[in-house]
Amino acid sequence: MLDWQSLLKRNAADLKTPALVIDLDAFERNIEKMADHCRASGIWLRPHAKTHKCAEIARRQILAGAIGQCCASLDEAEMLVGAGIPSVLVTSPTVADGAIRQLLILNAACPGLMAAVDSRQTMDTLAQAAFDAGQTLKLVVDIDIGHHRTGIAPGEPACALACAIARSPSLEFAGIQGYAGHLMHLADRKERQTRSAAALDLLRLTRDQLRGMGLAPGIITGGGTGSFDIDPAQQVLTELQAGSYIFMDRQYNEVWNDGPPFETSLFVLSRVVSANHPGLATTDAGLKAFSTDADAPLLAFGTEPGATYSFFGDEYGCLTLTGDDAISLGSAVACVTPHCDPTVNLYGHYLVVRGGELVDRWPIASGKHRI
Repeated sequence: MLDWQSLLKRNAADLKTPALVIDLDAFERNIEKMADHCRASGIWLRPHAKTHKCAEIARRQILAGAIGQCCASLDEAEMLVGAGIPSVLVTSPTVADGAIRQLLILNAACPGLMAAVDSRQTMDTLAQAAFDAGQTLKLVVDIDIGHHRTGIAPGEPACALACAIARSPSLEFAGIQGYAGHLMHLADRKERQTRSAAALDLLRLTRDQLRGMGLAPGIITGGGTGSFDIDPAQQVLTELQAGSYIFMDRQYNEVWNDGPPFETSLFVLSRVVSANHPGLATTDAGLKAFSTDADAPLLAFGTEPGATYSFFGDEYGCLTLTGDDAISLGSAVACVTPHCDPTVNLYGHYLVVRGGELVDRWPIASGKHRI
């Protein structure tokens, strides 16, 4: 268990705030729990690196049994390929000329690279670029299973795209992808289960049609932390793309009414920088220290029960205390992030803590990694 008091006493000089802190014990238990779940469920795990953006975390997930990594951006893919991760799936469409050149550089360096595509126009462009480069590019057909963000329609349109990929001399049809991101945070488990099953039925339909055409998908990839315990039973996916389970956040912790299945292992540490008004104090972690697409951060350490955290501007957070509670200048306060992925994106490294000791610093990809 993370011992905040000992950590602050022993490592005060190294804890410059705001800081992104990993509770290593909880983090490791989360990795093992998901790995054990996937093994028991007969499904591969391909965690999404958009959550952590960190080579060390990717290595630890693979050491625990993950088959590879997903990534949402080519900068994340560069970081993973540069770290020697053998199997990387770029889950977002790649359409700009510069991005396609970058993708092919990565493809040349990583034989296990795959990319997602959801239109014939993009496929044709990628096919020509790969042909000109003398390469074969593995493509996964991204299928819209209800989110309407990316993905081609299931059934005949998806099958036609898969056939076109298979016919191309510079492409290889690797499989299909479907992610129901709109369902991950449904608090009603029965509704989440019913709608997730219906979404996966669209992938099942496409899979069966492709099999009938002699184009059985090598992989069927999708799912997330919100459906990790629902999707395997549908026996459609061959691999699970969950990412946030390693950290958890306010959004995901509130999905499970009977308690979240994973522990919170990620925190933002801040300090009180002003306390001139009764019942009110100001910290050094504001809008630039947290994602702001969800509710406010939740206080995990440093205040009495009943205190709340809100934003006080770009650089500042506001502590609203209860009753006669007071807090002194320099006091440390730790918060659970509202949404872990975009909060991680704001930092350059993690402070990794075991018990009450700072044991490591892990860099977070900044988009400057090159092979």
